[in-house]
Amino acid sequence: MTTQFGLDSSEVGRLARLVRPGGSGGSDGSDGHDGPDSPDMPEVPVADVFARAAWTGIAEPGDAVAGLLVGYLGAATSLTAVLDSWSPAKLADAVKGVGAQVDPQLEAGIGQGLARWRPRLKSADIIRSMQQAQRVRAALLLPEDPLWPRAVDDLGAHAPLALWWRGVQAALAALPHSLALVGARAATGYGEHVAMEAAAGLVDRGFAIVSGAAYGIDGMAHRSALASRGLTVAFLAGGVDRFYPSGHDALLSRIADAGAVVSELPCGSAPTKWRFLQRNRLIAASSLATIVLEAGWRSGSLNTAGHAAALGRPLGAVPGPVTSPTSAGCHRLIREYDAFCVTNAAEMAELASPGLGAVELDLPLDDRPSDAGQRTSDQVRVLDALSARSPRPVADIARRAGLSVASVVSVLGLFGLEGVVREGAGGWLRSQSR
Repeated sequence: MTTQFGLDSSEVGRLARLVRPGGSGGSDGSDGHDGPDSPDMPEVPVADVFARAAWTGIAEPGDAVAGLLVGYLGAATSLTAVLDSWSPAKLADAVKGVGAQVDPQLEAGIGQGLARWRPRLKSADIIRSMQQAQRVRAALLLPEDPLWPRAVDDLGAHAPLALWWRGVQAALAALPHSLALVGARAATGYGEHVAMEAAAGLVDRGFAIVSGAAYGIDGMAHRSALASRGLTVAFLAGGVDRFYPSGHDALLSRIADAGAVVSELPCGSAPTKWRFLQRNRLIAASSLATIVLEAGWRSGSLNTAGHAAALGRPLGAVPGPVTSPTSAGCHRLIREYDAFCVTNAAEMAELASPGLGAVELDLPLDDRPSDAGQRTSDQVRVLDALSARSPRPVADIARRAGLSVASVVSVLGLFGLEGVVREGAGGWLRSQSR
């Protein structure tokens, strides 16, 4: 019996075929399903398919060290290194062996990465997520695939290692000619009207609509695109098997039937604040331009705007009533960051014109509302991993947050001083008032 990644090789092949019907190492597809709209997939070695699927659950979205390792060594070798407990020095030597330059900072990052990934490396979790993907007819999209959205590669080391998706091929194929429409969850009637008109007008001009399926502006943009018989793609912050928000279950089901629902997280993954922020980079990267239709001064939509500008994508903002706090973020983008002022679908479509210069936007990528001031990414992830009711030990918090135990201990120490957390008999709790 031969083994791969600690499993029987035949089991690795079977699991790969579940999520890559007809596209894994010569499979005849008999162990899989037809997949989303029966996509044509190139043959990829089953070890690479399994490893890419595993990495989507081991590393948090946007993990640059994981991206570099997989890029240098391949997904299978990188996964083997984590499984076999390679030392940071051995892994750094392997990277040097393929001609890459390893500076002390990268070597230190590899050590920290290993501490983050190893607590999450459980074969049962990987198998369960792949089986669940097959149950909901989700497939794994790889960078080798014709339908892979090439624009997300502009994220470099922060690009997704793979994407999980449900839907029709045409929606993914339309991403190179798409615009992102984003905005406030607590949208006004004005904002929803603008979103409806914008999405319909852009669909009429042949554009696909990209958004995040949130309440408010996002949901209206998706609905209008569907009502206009257009293509729309929703990027999620959790697995494609658990639609979020729950109030948009019917809407996301319609998108999965006529468009595409996409995530870089495996099935079973819960959405968290950190994952929403990382999801926003995919919305911005996959589209020709991003338009903020309605947003408060500290709206999460400004995070998407920051990603768009950092990637060199054109950015538009729709003005609103000067007395409306829900348009203050749009006015901020126009006044302080030179976003293009757009008022209708025709002006939005102009943002997709080749050669249009991107705005210079020096807006922090983690700009967002916060109850306790600005938090670092580690702090956000620890807060996401804590419960206000069930005490959790440090090791469990580290696994949930995708951080090393040392990083979690450091954050908990600071939070303890602030009163954000408290230590109970069975572990740490988030304070009820926070």
